[in-house]
Amino acid sequence: MKRGKNAEDAAADGENDSGSASAKKTKKAKEPEAPILYEDPPDKMTSKDGRDANMKITSWNVDGLRAWVKKKGLDWVREEAPDVLCLQETKCGEKDLPAEITSMPEYPHKYWAVSDDKQGYSGVAMLCKTEPINVTYGIGKEEHDKEGRVITAEFPNFYLVTAYVPNSGRGLVRLDYRKTWDVDFQAYLSELDMQKPLVLCGDLNVAHQEIDLKNPKGNKKNAGFTPEEREGFSQLLSNGFVDSFRELYPDQTHAYSFWTYMMNSRGKNVGWRLDYFLLSSGLLPGLCDSKIRNQAMGSDHCPITLHIAV
Repeated sequence: MKRGKNAEDAAADGENDSGSASAKKTKKAKEPEAPILYEDPPDKMTSKDGRDANMKITSWNVDGLRAWVKKKGLDWVREEAPDVLCLQETKCGEKDLPAEITSMPEYPHKYWAVSDDKQGYSGVAMLCKTEPINVTYGIGKEEHDKEGRVITAEFPNFYLVTAYVPNSGRGLVRLDYRKTWDVDFQAYLSELDMQKPLVLCGDLNVAHQEIDLKNPKGNKKNAGFTPEEREGFSQLLSNGFVDSFRELYPDQTHAYSFWTYMMNSRGKNVGWRLDYFLLSSGLLPGLCDSKIRNQAMGSDHCPITLHIAV
């Protein structure tokens, strides 16, 4: 997710003082408020129906795979040790993939989708410890699939879909395209769901509710928080998919997964929750935990992890 969020940053810095100039002179400068940070609680490893988690999936928008590898992102991955690692915004053609990741013995089964049109744009990956039954790329529509945004892996009990949803862009130049994407992607997921329940993970490029970003008022006309994008997400939920984080933590504030590089936004926790694990309702009884690993550095997004019994 890339955007210039001037309104957000201005609001975050409290640049809305009122009062006369003389009053300002006599008043002591207001101390900046300490940021409220989200602390990722201990992992829950048992589902509501009493089963132990047997699948761990991590998703991370790496904002450029090669730079992320140089920033030691793989060290964190090895420590986290998910069964499946899904990456978005890899910005890297297959011939340019870093050897550090292509040679990883922990993940013998690696799958890459890249943009056909633009080099160094978009791109997703899926790295698996166990070989999936089948892997497909895209959603079956050329206008979307040429950008390398979706990989789907079939496992015995579920499908795993990782996606990098199109950004509506500065000035909302791609909002109409995004609306088309939302309809087509939802149809694709619903068709999969009729065959087998699914997990969708990735950068979905929308903060669904006001609780999902620091400054909702200043961003209602900005990419990622327009009524149209939020409605698209609501439609996905109404089709039987569940936002795993909000299922477990419905009232948790200040829990974000993206921070612009500008204005020390991450240090101030001026962020957005753009990265999700959505589950088919049939998988909900096996949900153990949905984590936001906001201490992991290396990108303008942090990774998220799902524990599930399948």
